[in-house]
Formats: sequence, C-alpha cells, structure tokens
Amino acid sequence: MKFLDLCKVYIRSGAGGAGCISFRREKYIEYGGPDGGDGGNGGDVIVEGVDGLNTLIDFRYQQHFFAQSGQHGMGRQMTGRSGDDIVLRVPVGTEVLEDDEETVIADITEVGQRVTLARGGNGGWGNLHFKSATNQAPRRANPGQEGVERTIWLRLKLIADAGLLGLPNAGKSTFLAATSNARPKVADYPFTTLAPNLGVVGVDDAEFVLADIPGLIEGASDGRGLGAIFLGHVERCAILLHLVDGTSDDVVADYQTIIDEIEAYGAGLADKPRITALNKIDALDDDERAEKLAALRAVAGPAVMAISGVSREGLTDALRAVRAGIADDRLRRRDDSVKAAPWRP
Repeated sequence: MKFLDLCKVYIRSGAGGAGCISFRREKYIEYGGPDGGDGGNGGDVIVEGVDGLNTLIDFRYQQHFFAQSGQHGMGRQMTGRSGDDIVLRVPVGTEVLEDDEETVIADITEVGQRVTLARGGNGGWGNLHFKSATNQAPRRANPGQEGVERTIWLRLKLIADAGLLGLPNAGKSTFLAATSNARPKVADYPFTTLAPNLGVVGVDDAEFVLADIPGLIEGASDGRGLGAIFLGHVERCAILLHLVDGTSDDVVADYQTIIDEIEAYGAGLADKPRITALNKIDALDDDERAEKLAALRAVAGPAVMAISGVSREGLTDALRAVRAGIADDRLRRRDDSVKAAPWRP
C-alpha cells in the first residue's frame, strides 16, 4: 500500500430542509388551522480515528465529502427526515488543519475519537410554529439553514514511542529489522527508505513502537533530498535514537548535520531526549572504533553508544537505554509465560 501523509479535502455539511406552509383540509372541518411541519436537519461532517490504518491513501482517490441535506417539512405536521452524517475515517495520529496548513482544527490521537468538522444546517420551521392567538392562520415558514463548506488538510503524524534519526545509509532500516519484526527495504545505496516504517520492539518485559524515517541530508530543512517532510512522524516520540555511520570519514560532521536540521525544523524536536550511537562498528577495527568513539563523544557527550545492526553488538543495551526514556504508561507489557497452543488440524 502506498504511503501518503498529507492531502487536501473538500467537505460540506448538509443544508437544513425548508419548513412547510400547509393547512388542515378535511371534510366537515372548517378552519382546520396550520399543520405545516418543520424541515429536517442537515447531516454533519465528522472525522473519526480508526484502528488498522497507517496512511491517508484513501483520500488520494476521493477528495470531496458532502453530507446529506435534510428533507423539507410536509403537511399534517410531518417533520422532514434529517440528513445522514458523513464520517471521514483516518489513522490515529492525524491532524486536521485549516486551508492555511497551519491552524490545527483537531488532533486525532485515540481510536474512536470523533470531532465534528462541519455541522449541518438546522431545518426551517413550518407555519405551525407561527400560530398564535392573534395569528391563527400564518402563511409563512422558514427556509432551512445552509450547510458549511470548507477546505481542510489532513496531515498524518505516526504515533510511535521512539524514533530513529540519521543520514541516508546510517543503518536505520537495518537496526529496525534487527530489533523488530518489521521488514523495511535494506540496500547499499542512499535513500533506500522512501516512507516511514514502524516496528514493535521488545526488550526485557516491555514493548514499544519504533519509527524509522527517510534519512536527512544537509539542507533538508530547505527542501534538499526528501526534505524535512517526514520529521513530523517523530514529533510525538518520547525519545530519539540518533545513529551515526561509523564507516563515514567524518562522524562529527555527520552528527552535526542532523542536529542542525532538527533545530532548523523546530516544533521542539531538538529539545527531545536523544541517544547517540555509533553504528556499523562491525566494519571497524579496534583502533578505528576507539578513535571515532572519542571524536563523537567529544561533541555529543560521554554517553555515546557503540552498536551494530549486522552483528547485533550493543543492540540490547541501546534498546534498554531507549526504553528508559519512555514513560511506563506508554509501554506495553508482554507476558512471555503465555504460549500459543500447538497447531491441530
């Protein structure tokens, strides 16, 4: 399934039905009086977070969503039928933005959360509503209220507990594949990852969701490479794991490039807790490993870790460090004592 995290949508709520002007007409009953019914209410446009979706691709093929209008009122005091609502089903983590792409209307963060984006128009009153002691045969009724029409943007920010940062070919996809059941594309050329990937990582007795986004390059905040368009997917993370390619000629410059880009992006990303790890140490000898660790620790602090997604060296320690930065209420506990029943025909 193709990944899509930003789309433009046109919505319109239903208009209310008009009230009816009607008078009771039956044999042997004169001056039956007004009996015009009210119009029905128009349908609402609602956005709802649902489980099982991780892309907005459905909105690529349908961008217009119109709720049903209410029916007009009828005689014999019959109220018109209200219009049906229309529901936009979106993945959890979707933001609904105004047409300016900045003003947030709603933030869908839970399954089942519903927000009304455009309320339907009220139905008009029939002439029965205007009957009074001094006006016993009113010949007026209200038209239905018009619906609301607006243009909105849907932006998906994947909900993950931890996120991976790094230059292209820093080994992020390999790390995700080595620590979870996710199977991202892994190759020896830059920009192998073109869309974010999620994996459930287990360490000790806890599990958390790890997000891998396409690599950043210098100038990404200005639109170079894939730009910084995917950084929104790690905005909700509790902690970031910054992987630095150990086979690079200048690990300090690689580290600083990512720091500069997330600071230029803003949104508080640079202030999030961050763990730095020298990756691909399986390709380094002891002297190279010690030299590059020392250089990286001089700028990133003494807590820089050494790991390898291929040889799995240091992965458990890195996962435990990431897990320590995630609040307990975000973690999912796993019960290894529960084993699946043996298969039977």
